[in-house]
Amino acid sequence: MSGGPKVRPRMPLVELLATSGVELDTTSRRLAEYSYDASNYRVPPLAVAFPRNADDVSRIVTTCQRAGVPIVARGGGTSMAGNAIGRGVVLDTSRHMNAIVSIDAENRTAVVEPGVVLSRLSEAVERRTGNRLTFAPDPSSRNRATIGGSIGNDACGNHSVRYGRTGDHVVSLDVVLADGTRLTATRSGLRATDPDDTAAVERASGLTADLKALASGYMAQFRLELGRIPRQVSGFHLANLLPENGFDVARALVGSEGTCAIVVGATMRLVDVPSSALLLIVAYDDVVDAARDVTTILKYSPAAIEGIDERIVATMKARRGPESVSELPAGRAWLYVDLDGEDDVAVEAEARRLLRDLRAHGRALDVREVHDPTERRKLWRVREDGAGLSSRLELPDGSSVTSWPGWEDSAVAPEDLADYLADFRVLLERHGLIGVMYGHFGAGCMHIRITFDQRTPEGRQVMSAFLTAAARLVVKHGGTLSGEHGDGRARSELLPEMYSPTIMEAFSTFKRLFDPTNALNPGMIVDPEPVTEALALADIPALPWQTTFVLHDANGSGGGFADAVQRCIGVGRCRSHGGGVMCPSFRATGDEKDSTRGRARVLQDMVRGAASVEQGWASEDVREALDLCLSCKACSSDCPTGVDMATYKAEFFDHHYRGRLRPAAHYSLGWLPRWLAMTSRMAPLVNAVLASPLRSVGLRLGGLTTERPLPSFASRRRLRRELSPHRTGRGDVVLVVDSFTKGFRPEVAGAALRVVEDAGRAAEVRTDVCCGLTWISTGQLSQARKRLSRSATALDDGSDRPVVVIEPSCAAALRKDLPELVDTPAAHRVARRVRTFAEHVSAQRAGGWTPSAALPSAVTVQTHCHEYAVFGAATQVRALKAVGIDGVREATGCCGVAGNFGFERQHFDVSMAVAEQALAPALRADPDSVVLTDGFSCHMQARQLTGNPAPTASLHLAQILDPRNRQESSP
Repeated sequence: MSGGPKVRPRMPLVELLATSGVELDTTSRRLAEYSYDASNYRVPPLAVAFPRNADDVSRIVTTCQRAGVPIVARGGGTSMAGNAIGRGVVLDTSRHMNAIVSIDAENRTAVVEPGVVLSRLSEAVERRTGNRLTFAPDPSSRNRATIGGSIGNDACGNHSVRYGRTGDHVVSLDVVLADGTRLTATRSGLRATDPDDTAAVERASGLTADLKALASGYMAQFRLELGRIPRQVSGFHLANLLPENGFDVARALVGSEGTCAIVVGATMRLVDVPSSALLLIVAYDDVVDAARDVTTILKYSPAAIEGIDERIVATMKARRGPESVSELPAGRAWLYVDLDGEDDVAVEAEARRLLRDLRAHGRALDVREVHDPTERRKLWRVREDGAGLSSRLELPDGSSVTSWPGWEDSAVAPEDLADYLADFRVLLERHGLIGVMYGHFGAGCMHIRITFDQRTPEGRQVMSAFLTAAARLVVKHGGTLSGEHGDGRARSELLPEMYSPTIMEAFSTFKRLFDPTNALNPGMIVDPEPVTEALALADIPALPWQTTFVLHDANGSGGGFADAVQRCIGVGRCRSHGGGVMCPSFRATGDEKDSTRGRARVLQDMVRGAASVEQGWASEDVREALDLCLSCKACSSDCPTGVDMATYKAEFFDHHYRGRLRPAAHYSLGWLPRWLAMTSRMAPLVNAVLASPLRSVGLRLGGLTTERPLPSFASRRRLRRELSPHRTGRGDVVLVVDSFTKGFRPEVAGAALRVVEDAGRAAEVRTDVCCGLTWISTGQLSQARKRLSRSATALDDGSDRPVVVIEPSCAAALRKDLPELVDTPAAHRVARRVRTFAEHVSAQRAGGWTPSAALPSAVTVQTHCHEYAVFGAATQVRALKAVGIDGVREATGCCGVAGNFGFERQHFDVSMAVAEQALAPALRADPDSVVLTDGFSCHMQARQLTGNPAPTASLHLAQILDPRNRQESSP
């Protein structure tokens, strides 16, 4: 067990920290969020602190030192080794300490705070220097991992063959020691950060003398055992203290996992951006064959050699469709080889020579050259999503299994990689385990996720035995337990398999010199707990969580709510500020509680019956965590593990509010189709009331914001006029006119019908079908299921005619929610036939149709979240380009209204903040462009942002393609 300080009761600590003015949170919901990182472990902290500057950090550690409470520094919380969680106070530096202080292009350095996200730093540097310089380390988590965390783990990334590890880019580190002392570690020693701080000057002097004595006393052992291969990250990097390495204390602290000092600032080195690049995708029959070609490829000085195996590709196809990996050449394993240089001619010539050598070896099956940057990004995503995708593997027989970290990070010398992998596969078979292999082949570093069973004692025994055997195997091949992620809880216990007792003694001394009381992240590297201690899945009770949705467990069985919420493994992609659509609320607030991961962690504590969230379905912690979820469904697509928080939210609210009074908006907006059936009979009267002073009273009673203009309600007569003189009949296509279109935009229904008929097709118009969406989003699932059951019966007519739904969110509900709420053969048959209108336009065009409408040359597209998640990321853009509109500006991000969310009084401000992520900037960039908003919520937000209340402020795709546009534009 760890020899860290004894954790004392929480209240004295809270009182002490309260006097320091530090932002501190000890609520049970917050503790649940920070009990996990991206590892297998769960360790509830005493409190979570959000320091704003180095002085705050110093006050926190000084106070904790007095209280005998350990401190764990945390960045983005993406650690896969369990080194960002602990039993004391967790310091989240990503919340406030995230400034880029300065960028010095002349000296090629950047000064940053520890919470700066890696991708933001590289983007800022490239922008400042005109794409001449960048920050090099690029782990797959770079769009949410922070500088502080990368320094703690000595993270590397895809291009480490060229640029090395994070430590290779550290110039100096400003740190806080466990007693609050502030020092600066440099490439040649230690000094007081404030030269006028006498105590710090003395501490720096004494610590420098002790470190020099340590290096002198263990000089031979450091030279023999440390720094042997490029990715030797396990343990402390004490070879940097040797005289030949300049007594580099800064780099000695890199990779120390927050056990010796807390980084509060860093000066980082910048590198040149190559002017030309070419990606080669080389296909192989086997990962071992791929590994054997690595040494040949290294002769050509590539920037990256990354590898993936067939299991990741199969999972990508199953999860995101065959087109997501369509550019890969045929094979069962692939190497991504990045070549770069000063000009295209030289790079391509180098590629020719490399390919000639590879063909001579005879292992490569095929190769594809990728010049286009957009294609390169798409292909890199397959590799970069490996950790998440491989957590739920698709097997050849159609079943799936769950895999976990624990041995995801071993490394050997590149020339030993093939033999290591061959032996490793034998080891997996011997223990009855499956492993998916991907990683940094060029550096000999493998990420291997394995099908450990952590839930049962027998499974944990197998896991422990396997990890010990794996440690011995990698050492046999001259390798390291960790090549990037650090040792943490996952591997620290195994370090004696790799290092001699003498080196382990030196590690303990190094830790003690910096942190005599073992206050900083105890149990990492030195004095660890067993690798199977504190496993998050070890003690989850097998309780029957009855659900209305049919939620599938890892083996495809139904009813698995506990398993469904465990899909989140903490990779944290939902914490990114760019790329994809998720998670709009986190991007608006920057708070862990508003990330998909934060919500999932609170739900995970709920199903495990944790004391912090023990009320189950009645939990206020879970309700609060879900409050700002927009139910946009983007996580179900963007999250590599397929977390579907919108569904979990609907299920939770359904149980939470049973027998309780619901929020007013659940009745006003949740029952909207019912109200629209009534308002259609008296629309003029309703519109007159909404134009009177009674409007504000009515909105407040309904729980709605008064800051958002409401649309006019449409009458039945208006809908009939739009659809006239349509002839009833079976038709070639079933056109579903949803409640939103009937109630607010009947002109869209008329346009959609004319577009279908413009292709020479007859449409059967259905105005009696309800998808139940408003009841689903407010968690009124029995009502939703009744409506969906009726819809399934109405639409299951024995044909395979496409069911074209005008409103994308309703189409998504019929495609995805219908079979999960109404698990009948009819529901599944109907769901398979459902299309969005944009999908149908692409199909019509593929069938030879040419629109007769006069088309605009440019369109600004608001990507619809539900359409993006359920039907594909570029459904609307594909339709526009199919009909010949090439000038497309895409606002890829949630509009902020998202059904009922943006109309609710308490959510208006967040709704507008979300709009600023994509839609508002796109509208400002081209104010004269035609705006495409297929979703009614998006349409209302566009009207709000442009200040134009007219229904034509933004258009549905059907209106853009309406044949009447040709007639109206004719002389």
